[in-house]
Amino acid sequence: PCIDASELDRPVLEPDLVAASRSGWVAFSGPAIDVGVRAVFGFPVRVGAARLGALNLHRDRPGPLTDEQHRDALVVAGIAAELILLLQANAPLGLLAKELEAGASFRTVVHQATGMVSAQLDVTLEEALVRLRSFAFGNNRPLANVARDVVERILSFGPSSDSGDGVEYPT
Repeated sequence: PCIDASELDRPVLEPDLVAASRSGWVAFSGPAIDVGVRAVFGFPVRVGAARLGALNLHRDRPGPLTDEQHRDALVVAGIAAELILLLQANAPLGLLAKELEAGASFRTVVHQATGMVSAQLDVTLEEALVRLRSFAFGNNRPLANVARDVVERILSFGPSSDSGDGVEYPT
């Protein structure tokens, strides 16, 4: 939903994920429903024509946003855009602000871990990312920490696991 919101440059609202007719969210919908997500709402984060990303909101029960909730989400997306601009304003010309760079390295380690999990499980990259996110969510851990553990070979996803959940833990 957040990718669609960013690419389409408009809010993407799915008030009932279980009954959704969208086929483009195959890698997202099933795992999201499995962890209790019932509604999802994506809002673009932008300044003028510059697209900076998206804000994704989830809810554990189906139903549309109220008008007030919709307005609040648009305000929060606007605040996020302003914060990104403020952080970047003090960065050296041509370089990403250090505060935003942390997010860039987050993406790098997650991409690396996704590739490793894909190879370990012989699944697509999309499914590997879903598995990483599901594991992080289910264990109440930040995705970047789980990804770092995979890259550092502390955590391994694979069929040889003794835990029964497809994940090998250090001994």
